[in-house]
Amino acid sequence: MKNRVLTMLLCLLMSIVSSSSSSPGGGEQSLTANGKVLELNESNFDSAISTFDFILVDFYAPWCGHCKRLSPQLDEAAPILASLKEPIVIAKVNADKFTRLARKYDIDAFPTLMIFMHGIPVEYNGPRKADLLARYLKKFVAPDVSVLDSDSAISDFIETAGTYFPIYIGFGLNESMISKLAIKYKKKAWFSVAKDFSEDIMVLYDFDKVPALVSLHPTYHEQSIFYGPFEEQFLEDFVKQSLFPLAMPINIDSLKTLKDDDRKIALTIVEDETDEKSNKIIKLLKAAASANRDLVFGYVGVKQWEDFADTFGANKKTTLPKMVIWDGDEEYFSVIGSESIDDEDQATQISRFLEGYREGRTEKKRIGGPSFIGFINSLIGMRTVFLIVFVVAVAMLIQTINKEEPLRVGTRDRTDHASGSDSEAESKDYRSGDKED
Repeated sequence: MKNRVLTMLLCLLMSIVSSSSSSPGGGEQSLTANGKVLELNESNFDSAISTFDFILVDFYAPWCGHCKRLSPQLDEAAPILASLKEPIVIAKVNADKFTRLARKYDIDAFPTLMIFMHGIPVEYNGPRKADLLARYLKKFVAPDVSVLDSDSAISDFIETAGTYFPIYIGFGLNESMISKLAIKYKKKAWFSVAKDFSEDIMVLYDFDKVPALVSLHPTYHEQSIFYGPFEEQFLEDFVKQSLFPLAMPINIDSLKTLKDDDRKIALTIVEDETDEKSNKIIKLLKAAASANRDLVFGYVGVKQWEDFADTFGANKKTTLPKMVIWDGDEEYFSVIGSESIDDEDQATQISRFLEGYREGRTEKKRIGGPSFIGFINSLIGMRTVFLIVFVVAVAMLIQTINKEEPLRVGTRDRTDHASGSDSEAESKDYRSGDKED
């Protein structure tokens, strides 16, 4: 028994050493932007990052179901991105095999996508369907500020920008006035200045004087106009507050975009985001958001995300709609006397809620589960899980060694651990640290 256990430990240790070593993944692949997904390993990774100004790297694991579903999307997007004026190359790394690279870039979930811009890595959190992914990544190779000199150039710019990012157009503004902000928020919005345009454009975008900075949210059919003062701090306040729609649906993706915003969230919990009653209150929330830009206004339906709503004490038995002020972490505030909103004069009730919050007529509470933004920021690392499992396994084996086991004649060594490893590999597809497609 003791010899068998020691042999198992030795094999396990050899397996760990082998997986941690840098062995090339087959023959060398030429590093060219040929429209195919490059297979990288520890011998050519640094060379690829230095060769291409823009390269999207998929850190995957062969056993990961999400990774398998993402792979054909990357294959489809690769030729589109390689054909750009400034090509973007797509590559992939088996992070389960090349663990040194996984450790270097803190890969703790699969798949993890990172875009390297001139060698600097940034985690990619955009769409993963081929067409949307290609359009999203075009933003990264676009100029910081596009200069538009005609009505048609403005239309072409908006069409190219698509609907995923907000769009800022400075009419009558000098490029230098927004260049710093364009660089700072390059990953979150499109920026441009229009040098020449007609009155038709002024009517179309609803501004009546220049200079003016127009913010567009194509997905939500919203726009805001800023007439100044055009000092850096005022400009940045407008840009930052306009990055999100006036009232945004709360889901996993929107929480990711909110994690860098330090404003509190005026959260409205409804029964169903899509029903007529909810549409009515969402319009009222947009009106309230216009006058309260120091808050982010969001809404979530119990039907759409019951677990999230339940952390704020809202469920199917709660009187809805319900409003709270959430700090984005572990605490939220309910306003005394405005715990819920009935059907009569909802606009007044929303105003009363905001007034009560600002006057401090609140009750502080803790959410009933983990911090969702904290959860996104600090998903437990899969390597940590593996380490814990390994330590526990070793401890159990040592305990087994120390126990006296009587000799048994004619018994067969058990091989159940083989089937157990198969089920473990299958379960890896559904670890809490895995990333969604």
